[in-house]
Amino acid sequence: MLSRVSPILRHNRLFSAEAREMPRATVLLLQPNFLRSSPRTAPVNRLDVSSSEFSSMFRRRFHSLRSIGGDWTKLPKPPGRVFAERREYRKIRRRTPKKKQELELSVSICIEEQLPDDLEIQNIAEMLRLNVPMAMKLAFNGLKDSKYKTRETDIEDLGGYETVELSVMLCNDDFICKLNKEWRGEDHATDVLSMSQHVPELKLPVLMMGDIVISVETAARQAAERGHTLLDEIRILVIHGLLHLLGFDHEISDEAEQEMEEEEELLLKSLGWKGKGLIQSAYDIEKTAKPQLEKSDDRKEGDGLRLYKPKFSYIFCDMDGTLLNSKSQISEANAKALKEAMLRGLKVVIATGKSRPGAIRILKTANLTGSDGVVSESSPGVFVQGLLVYGRQGKEVYRGNLDRDVCREACLYSLEHRIPLIAFSQDRCLTLFDHPLVDSLHTIYNEPKAEIISSVDQLIAEADIQKVIFMDTTEGVSSVIRPYWSEATGDRANVVQAQSDMLEIVPPGTSKGNGVKMLLNHLGVSPDEIMAIGDGENDIEMLKLASLGVALSNGAEKTKAVADVIGVSNDQDGVADAIYRYAF
Repeated sequence: MLSRVSPILRHNRLFSAEAREMPRATVLLLQPNFLRSSPRTAPVNRLDVSSSEFSSMFRRRFHSLRSIGGDWTKLPKPPGRVFAERREYRKIRRRTPKKKQELELSVSICIEEQLPDDLEIQNIAEMLRLNVPMAMKLAFNGLKDSKYKTRETDIEDLGGYETVELSVMLCNDDFICKLNKEWRGEDHATDVLSMSQHVPELKLPVLMMGDIVISVETAARQAAERGHTLLDEIRILVIHGLLHLLGFDHEISDEAEQEMEEEEELLLKSLGWKGKGLIQSAYDIEKTAKPQLEKSDDRKEGDGLRLYKPKFSYIFCDMDGTLLNSKSQISEANAKALKEAMLRGLKVVIATGKSRPGAIRILKTANLTGSDGVVSESSPGVFVQGLLVYGRQGKEVYRGNLDRDVCREACLYSLEHRIPLIAFSQDRCLTLFDHPLVDSLHTIYNEPKAEIISSVDQLIAEADIQKVIFMDTTEGVSSVIRPYWSEATGDRANVVQAQSDMLEIVPPGTSKGNGVKMLLNHLGVSPDEIMAIGDGENDIEMLKLASLGVALSNGAEKTKAVADVIGVSNDQDGVADAIYRYAF
């Protein structure tokens, strides 16, 4: 029994704690039915494998082509890390010596685990199952009468082999970037990597050519630039990688580059595949377009987002100062990011100090309401600082009410000092007198229009009150109102500040974090499955509870101190940036 040695796959016995940094790959083995299919593997297998361990057994040859128009980089030839998938060779039937044994092509098409179950990628993998053996056979035939001067001839006569093995892996930029960083010391993505396994000194009946790793994400960008389909681009990359494994290397000289370019175009034309060779395509892009900068961060957006699985099940997002900009509006970029996140399987839940009608009213402007939106009267949500929690089908899970005596004292203080007060009672807002600041809560912050109640007693008797808000200037809140009420409430209530010009009086123990925790228990979801985004002091408990807490840069210092990461501000589409950077 022999081991199949691969820089991508390895046998579980080589597993170590140090190897856990690389993502595990779920490998889809699709056995080609070209020439003679190998009976050694079932048509479809799935194998969980990881990386990686050093091996002194072989030295690998690494080839890659940057996706930046024509910028070829001379690559090092470091010792490769060895990963082995153990396989047994089948017993060869005894045949009549007169019959010549037909060469068997064994091709594995691999889909890396972090790629989602995307139908287009699955169709491309199935197409490669047929295309790659065709390309191999044509390339092998070209070796017989090859007159190329620069090609290494380690692989020349295939007559001594019974089987030729090759694997092609489809992955995203993150995965191929990790391969580049670990094996080549270069922290960037490339479109294709070729890794040779052939060791001429080992006289084996099997020619183990190696592995071709293709970033579908980079291939998709290049396909868009060059005006052809993703399948066309991946076929071009397969040809380029295959020629590297057969000894072509455009990096060693101008003559070698010319020879490899000619062979690329010859194979593509003979196969009837669209597009020019990768080398010529890169030069064409360089001539017609400005060089593009390399990917400078880990944002994943647009069409590339479909090549990543969500890291979380839920995103809990604050509104004022977070999802909404300083004008209390939701930007187009934030709205698009939320829609893309939901399209990719993430559930988005609003956790806000606003009332539910207020949240619905403002998100309706971005088409984010309704049964397939972020918020509705029949969807989960955390409102009024966690005092109103709605679960499945929008049914009330929890309601917390403010102490009536505290509420009465706050109303009397408002009348005495003529400081506007708004009392929140489920879907209603109540106040004692008209004031421009009270109107702004409706016109700017989209809360329900406040109903003026004629007396304190009537307001207290009107309904249960969840919280009250004082509205004043930023200086008035910080220097007068907050100091007074921090002392006056004692242990009967808490003061919370989400906006600099507002002070909220809420029941003791109130926090969005508690509201989120109650909703998670209701939904049967672990905090490890959520990402939370906020900015205010009222978001602290929520960010601490989440697996990943993101505080925007415009947030309170106390909030940023407890966050896992600090994102860009709410005026810079901070929610969109956080989703693209951390959610996938």
